Amino acid sequence: MTAAHDLQYMAYAIQLAQRGLFTTDPNPRVGCVLVREGVIVGQGWHQQAGGPHAEIVALEDAGEQAKGADVYVTLEPCSHHGRTPPCVDVLIGAGVRRVIMAMEDPNPLVSGAGQKALLAAGIEVITGVCAEQSAALNPGFISRMTKQRPFVRCKLAMSLDGRTAMTSGESKWITGQAARRDVQHLRARSSAILTGVGTVLADDPAMTVRDLGDDVAKVEWRQPLRVVVDSQLRITAQAAILQQPGETLLATLLSENKMQSLTALSNVSLVQLPASNARVDLVALMAYLAEREINEVLLEAGATLCGAMLQAQLIDELVIYMAPHLMGDQGLGLFSLPGLESMTDRISLDIKDIRALGDDWRITATLKN
Repeated sequence: MTAAHDLQYMAYAIQLAQRGLFTTDPNPRVGCVLVREGVIVGQGWHQQAGGPHAEIVALEDAGEQAKGADVYVTLEPCSHHGRTPPCVDVLIGAGVRRVIMAMEDPNPLVSGAGQKALLAAGIEVITGVCAEQSAALNPGFISRMTKQRPFVRCKLAMSLDGRTAMTSGESKWITGQAARRDVQHLRARSSAILTGVGTVLADDPAMTVRDLGDDVAKVEWRQPLRVVVDSQLRITAQAAILQQPGETLLATLLSENKMQSLTALSNVSLVQLPASNARVDLVALMAYLAEREINEVLLEAGATLCGAMLQAQLIDELVIYMAPHLMGDQGLGLFSLPGLESMTDRISLDIKDIRALGDDWRITATLKN
């Protein structure tokens, strides 16, 4: 049975890891606490790729008091050379007594290697303490390592009667300020924001992180990659999404010589992908994004792309903001899902969370099975 103090210190390590929610990409969010004789002597979290890992920050914080300490870390210490040297070597050199980790590294090439090195050095290793909470910090990193595709979170805003826009296409604003600010947090934690060319042509969105609020005003977040699914390159060089800081990627079926006016823009890139039913193969797109070390994708699109992603079983989580008003039966729906004709065709969801945001409600759900 896990001791109460082990749960307490690991919970604190998870809180530390959360401080890297907007900054560690493409690395996982990791926190670490060093405890010696019941006293915290060192703490740290991974802040950004290329910077020191959480264990190194905590060891430096502890100094000489690290010797004989217990190490609480939310992810298995690395045992390989990446952007930084292996953490297990530094832990062994510091003379720590125990390493308590929440979960193994999901990377199949290195999973378990850190534990093995620590055990070989005579250091006691305990695993699985607050594993579920640690995994919730890094759904994209875990998905990329185990499924070879990013974790996809689909964000939608709707009226109480399930409409995303009026029949004219007008949709600003369905939800209030609190819900819209919450969306900015979803964007900031994402590696990429995915939309379709139909949304770009209809709404001309910027798809950038803007207002995170005073609570995270000092965080040095970066603009996620913006991805536009545009099979026939209907987007124009004047589109707002192409004028923003950071990179915009166009996923298309056409070759680069068809888009000279677009590639002339310094922040625009293109990937030519195979076709599926005359449209960009979404499975191939997800595999390509994984190759680019994209962990979490926020899908902000219309009914066509959202429906196609859902039917391709590429959506891991739905975040639906529901506003307390009615928009009528002529308004636009959430998903285009051809082929659902009987009750047995329904797509069942598990509601994970419901909470109020101002006058609106945020519903978080996953697909059953």
